[in-house]
Amino acid sequence: MFATGCGKPADESKPTSPDSSALAPEVAPPVAKKVPYKMVMHGHERIDPYYWMRDDSRSDPEILGHLEAENHYVDQVMAHTESLQDGLYQEMVGRLEKDKSSVPVKVRGYWYYTRYESDGEYPIHARKKRSLEAAEEILLDVNALAEGHAYYNVARTAVSPDNTLLAYPEDRVGRRIYSIRFKDLSTGKLLQDKLENAEGTVVWANDNQTVFYINKDPQTLLGYQVMRHKLGTPQSEDQVVYEEKDSSFYTSISKSRDDSMIYIHHYSTLVKGVSALDADTPNGEFLPLHPLEPKHEYFVQKLDDEYFIQTNWQAENFRLMKATAEAVNDKSQWQEVIPHREDVLLEEFVTFDGRLAVVERANGQSALRIIGLENEDDFEIGFNDPVYQLSLSNNPEVSSGTVRISYSSLTTPNTIYDADLRSGDLKLMKQDKVLGDFDRTRYKAEGIRITARDGKQIPVSLVYRKDLFKKDGSHPLLQYGYGSYGNTIDPVFIPSVFSLLDRGFVFAIAHIRGGQKLGRAWYEDGKMFNKKNTFTDFIDVTKGLVQQKYAAPDKVFASGGSAGGLLMGAVINMEPDLYRGITAKVPFVDVVTTMLDESIPLTVNEYDEWGNPNNQDSYEYMLSYSPYDQVTAQDYPNILVTTGLHDSQVQYFEPMKWVAKLRELKTDQNQLLFYTNIEAGHGGASGRFRRNKERALEYAFYLDLLGKGHLEDTNQ
Repeated sequence: MFATGCGKPADESKPTSPDSSALAPEVAPPVAKKVPYKMVMHGHERIDPYYWMRDDSRSDPEILGHLEAENHYVDQVMAHTESLQDGLYQEMVGRLEKDKSSVPVKVRGYWYYTRYESDGEYPIHARKKRSLEAAEEILLDVNALAEGHAYYNVARTAVSPDNTLLAYPEDRVGRRIYSIRFKDLSTGKLLQDKLENAEGTVVWANDNQTVFYINKDPQTLLGYQVMRHKLGTPQSEDQVVYEEKDSSFYTSISKSRDDSMIYIHHYSTLVKGVSALDADTPNGEFLPLHPLEPKHEYFVQKLDDEYFIQTNWQAENFRLMKATAEAVNDKSQWQEVIPHREDVLLEEFVTFDGRLAVVERANGQSALRIIGLENEDDFEIGFNDPVYQLSLSNNPEVSSGTVRISYSSLTTPNTIYDADLRSGDLKLMKQDKVLGDFDRTRYKAEGIRITARDGKQIPVSLVYRKDLFKKDGSHPLLQYGYGSYGNTIDPVFIPSVFSLLDRGFVFAIAHIRGGQKLGRAWYEDGKMFNKKNTFTDFIDVTKGLVQQKYAAPDKVFASGGSAGGLLMGAVINMEPDLYRGITAKVPFVDVVTTMLDESIPLTVNEYDEWGNPNNQDSYEYMLSYSPYDQVTAQDYPNILVTTGLHDSQVQYFEPMKWVAKLRELKTDQNQLLFYTNIEAGHGGASGRFRRNKERALEYAFYLDLLGKGHLEDTNQ
């Protein structure tokens, strides 16, 4: 379609888009210089001609110039779709509730909530005292704070126990390095205290003067030091109360729901645990609730003088135990509350006076279970959608008679319910509004299984518009996947995707191995030396959906981000002919080089996920699927790659190098587009409307490749 300056003409038997190619200008893409860089490991030599693209300062004029040239190339190639992009963007933001607000949550006599004003990109944090009919007190207007900044984000806010001071972490770059500010809520003025280079969480001690936060390593960006700060003192005098010396561990902090304890959470891929401090004695010492042990993961919630413990001790899918505060450090004294089950994954729980609320997953689907701690009554609350997402929401009060849950499906907007802990009755608190002429009854969701090459049954969640869909193998398909870290990508409501459904698309989520859709074993079978199962599962789902006539073989698109971007890179190396186009967002593609570099964020922490390439067997296995290393001289599908210059999770130079190598070696004339948001990080643009600009580019990319027949929204 577009001249790339390399390779043979496109194979005439491969998918093309004659309707749109005539509209696109014949422009040449940027060509990156090559500077051979030799790397030797285990006697194996690799030459990386694009290693020079790494600049940790993000200030090298040549690198920034090349990124700008790539963005300009995208603008040129996609210029004929500007009206389509604008229309898609207007459709997407037109569905969003403009005056949206959260369901108020009661904490220490105040009702807290966030709300948006009609044209505001950012939330307003507010509260009302005692009653929802009371006067509103605005705590923070993020729109005002964001003025003049191309990127701005406020992480988790925290009000002092006496309700008079607000702590809020702000990030003005997108690199997840926060400055913590403090506001006097009685005067509205900022305190002089400013804590730099921090994680996005702050926890108050009960003296209303001491806070705990996490200091970041400036190179790896890992939060590794828990700091204690006294208001009114310079940050230079802050004390380290805990330092994580094992770089394979992450560190986070929180406070118990009864405000009695402050927690430090220690977690790696295979080990998780908690240290605790009495919140009334902030100058004391954090002590482990239970020692960290190899391959033991535990999480706790305090209820009166007992700890409830979610643990994988002798329980792959986790079980729930309890122990007194004095006995929690001795597993032999733990008492079983919910036993382990081979076919049920214990996902999360929350404690109340006399009751437990538990979310469990069986056969791929979550359910809410209520358990009485005294009378031992036990019941489950079900939902009607064929596939859906269910999770516990904000439940700060132990004395509450209801548990708040969040519910969503491919056709049901995000919904907040309060479930009665005695009867199980659901009270609808709020459902997100979808503006315009959206009618959920027009759409149908399905949950099906596709048989993988090794016989495993892969769950797939599907949605399409009923009046446009015929199971005849004629429809375009967008298939999404992730498949890493045990993260389950449940089928949630995605307002933007209806712009594709209304143009005849089928949207599918492939619940491939590496997630936990079918329990912990599903995760274990898609990591380390089983990682290739993630990729082959995704490929087999694509083939299965085409075979079952959900999609046309020449109209299949795929998308994934971060580790899902690795998935995209792997599958197009393995089966490039399957896909008309793919989008890879902030893709982790240079697996071996990154995992050998301990100075890069998220490297050592993830040896138990991907493997340690310092070991020859891991090195060879990772090299065999690493998307960057496995780029070869072959035809590839149309590709759109996006990243953020300030990404702290996947560094910008990974996709930058990958695109350069693809341009050098690919033998087709299909599109290869690379867009960098110069102002953003891993999560993309800030602001609830602005982020849809990149989604509009993505959807225009698909629709343009299909041609005129799929450009029009048939929603009328």
